[in-house]
Amino acid sequence: MRQIAILFGGGKIQGQVNAVNGRVGALAAKDGKVDGMAFALPAGGRLEVSFAEFSLKRGAFPTICNVFTENNPFAFNLRDVSSATPIFIPEFQVAVVPADDQRDYAQVVWDVAARGAISDFTRYLNEPEESYAHAAGRNRRQYCQTWLGLGRDLRMFRVGYQERYQFWGQIQPCYHTVPQYLSFLQARFERVPESAYQLNFVIGQGASCRPRISRRLEDGVLPILRSVQVEEDVQYHLTVFATLEKTPLAPGAVRGSEWDACYANTGGNMLSPEQREELRPKLEAEMRGREEETVCCLRVEAVNTGRVPRYAWFKAAFITGFNGLALRYTDAGKADFQAGYTRLTGCAGVFAVNRLDGAPLPEEEMAVLLQPGETATFDILVPHSPVDQSRAQALMSLDFDAHLDACRAYWRARLESAAQIRVPEKPMDENIRAGLLHCDLATLGREPDGPALATIGWYSPIGTESAPIIQFFDSMGWHKLAERCIDFFFARQQPSGFIQNFARYESETGPLLWTAGEHFRYTRDTAWLKGVLPNIRKAAEYLLAWRERNKKEEFRAKGFYGMVDGKVADPNDFYHSFFLNAGTYIGLKRAAEMCRAVDPEYAQMLEAELPAYLKDIRSGFYHAQARAPLMPLGDGSWAPLMPPWVEYTGGISFYADGGKWFSHGAFASRSCLTGPLWLIISEVLDPREIGAEFMLKTNQYPVTLDNAALSQPYYCRHDYAHIRRGEVAAFLKTYYNQLTALQDRETYTFWEHYHHASEHKTHEEGWFLMQTRWMLWLEEGDALRLLGAIPRAWLAHGQTIRLQGVKSYFGPLWAEVESDLQRNRITAEIRVESDRRPAALYVRLPHPQGRRAASCAGGDYDPAAETVTVRPFAGRARVELRF
Repeated sequence: MRQIAILFGGGKIQGQVNAVNGRVGALAAKDGKVDGMAFALPAGGRLEVSFAEFSLKRGAFPTICNVFTENNPFAFNLRDVSSATPIFIPEFQVAVVPADDQRDYAQVVWDVAARGAISDFTRYLNEPEESYAHAAGRNRRQYCQTWLGLGRDLRMFRVGYQERYQFWGQIQPCYHTVPQYLSFLQARFERVPESAYQLNFVIGQGASCRPRISRRLEDGVLPILRSVQVEEDVQYHLTVFATLEKTPLAPGAVRGSEWDACYANTGGNMLSPEQREELRPKLEAEMRGREEETVCCLRVEAVNTGRVPRYAWFKAAFITGFNGLALRYTDAGKADFQAGYTRLTGCAGVFAVNRLDGAPLPEEEMAVLLQPGETATFDILVPHSPVDQSRAQALMSLDFDAHLDACRAYWRARLESAAQIRVPEKPMDENIRAGLLHCDLATLGREPDGPALATIGWYSPIGTESAPIIQFFDSMGWHKLAERCIDFFFARQQPSGFIQNFARYESETGPLLWTAGEHFRYTRDTAWLKGVLPNIRKAAEYLLAWRERNKKEEFRAKGFYGMVDGKVADPNDFYHSFFLNAGTYIGLKRAAEMCRAVDPEYAQMLEAELPAYLKDIRSGFYHAQARAPLMPLGDGSWAPLMPPWVEYTGGISFYADGGKWFSHGAFASRSCLTGPLWLIISEVLDPREIGAEFMLKTNQYPVTLDNAALSQPYYCRHDYAHIRRGEVAAFLKTYYNQLTALQDRETYTFWEHYHHASEHKTHEEGWFLMQTRWMLWLEEGDALRLLGAIPRAWLAHGQTIRLQGVKSYFGPLWAEVESDLQRNRITAEIRVESDRRPAALYVRLPHPQGRRAASCAGGDYDPAAETVTVRPFAGRARVELRF
């Protein structure tokens, strides 16, 4: 027999006890009443529970004790009960110890506190605020190829040094996801791996004991790559960019690509073989039959910085298999270099043009003697598809500098067409602008109108993963582009209303409606809304019918009555997941909001269903929480770790119901990435209610490390919850540690996972950009919160933060914040140009040393929150804090 004691520290309580994978023998209460498995206790009561059947073994299917009370039900593993580390839930005023432990609840609280253990969140508060430099100094370093292109055009290039050898370089022509194929094999549609190719080249001595390569984007942000490869006295300075074959880049010069041909070339697309065959003529025209190729232009300037003559080495572009795969040749299949032209025997056309000091490279491999201070210039020009001899000869004369100047001006103009965000921490300032251009470059479609694909890097658009990209476009004023990205999903919507574009995921429909609703909040564009109203209604009706199929009475006791079920990610987990229902609920809620503006009768129908759906999801959540076994935390308290779907008992990585759950490089991937934290951003849970509190507590180590989620960290929505709760230190741990560990910090290019897989992942970059948006400006009801989660260091003396024309639900926003601590003041000037301006502003102005202001002008100052409230807000405000 196993006996335990449950200690209650609050008022009177009653409930019942149940065992899973075991059997309760009896209950005993000295001062209370028991009746079978039911109990009633006075304030501060003690309930002893005896188990007749139980298992204390390690592993799956442990004996779990459920304590069902009206307000605070909980569960724990029987094997976890210990006097040394009591189960302790301060939020419920409950503790659990072995029955021979005679302490009461107050004594357990005292003993836990006496150990002096602290939570991760308390540690964050005690430490200096996280910064980019500090996080970068501790986290893993990443290398990623750089994607270069024109934006809208599916013909791109991936460039980088040869990671295996640690010297430059390689150029991979790709149709977005799909590598370029040898035309004579006619394999570009069948995707025969052996026919995919790339071009490699070599500069420098070769592989050495001490490679020294650095890379940086032009201006720190533009899709023009700069690199230096240093070999003692000789430095090789590289410049790489993409342009058009005949025309320098300029506004209106980029035609883009037909959206359906783009979609066919994205990873995970849902085209059937028949649909692909039907598209074949268009694919041929878009991929091979274009009037003008895109061209990757690479220049290497080798300079002798020493005092004696030194040699520089160059090897012209040569053709290899894609990413190390073998390349299938025909005939002799030999690479053929002739007078600066890279060819391949058996394949028509020139693959690359090679120049030395402006003339055709005379030999495939060259050693060039450089006198002190002398420079040799080596160019490689790679058309996306091989070109005939006449076009190759024209490329041989391409004006590199003119095309570079035009490329620079083109991308600067793209940035200038968006709202402006400037922050004082240089890597973050550059990350914001580079991120916007990365997302822009990977958005495909025919210019200037029609559907556009907000691809997520390697893969096709997904309603879930494209959401942050599209929402950030809107935040920066690119409303037309955001609209076109939404229109892509409607263009592919199925007759049933279902939206599905990627790998049989079933989670896209609701999040797409959410994104459409966010777009309407920014623009109030009723003309666009009327045009897509049939699509919105079809999508909403599909979701409502899906919910109706799950309104089965037998589902009530199981906790998922009325909740939709389906696959939300790569694993085939067809359950009633919180992630799926979060997206469905917020999608329906935004659909009702949109319809209220143009179809009030339909909006009324949707709004009538929303409270019941909200109740069902919340019921499922708290049903799962009550049954989730408690896990120990760093401060000695315990809390329930939630499952990703209602059907499982607690966090699946603790195996209460068995199974194999390791996936995508981590045990906790499903629970923390596509789990119930999404219920907060989807407006199902308030960020301060007990369910949210428990989720954030259990999202500390080992579910996260320094509050950065595992494996694919930007799927974890604790970031939004921390900002809404005002937990700046915890948010900054997430913000900087995820960023510095996931991206190539030289080029700001994101991976999907820490362990690589899926480069140039704009979904992750999109969420980073939205995190930045939330920390700078975030709507809360009828109020606008500014600088709610910025680091203190951003307001050190002399620093400035500027928001110029960024977009909010309340209209365009301008803000300029200046720190002048030599005169002991921080000032902020804010204006919102709109007739729907917020009723109030909350402006947080944290002193870098944590000092509180001695006086405030322009609003009401809350020293605890370091925030000035301006209410009412008349459209303009000037706030000044004096210290």
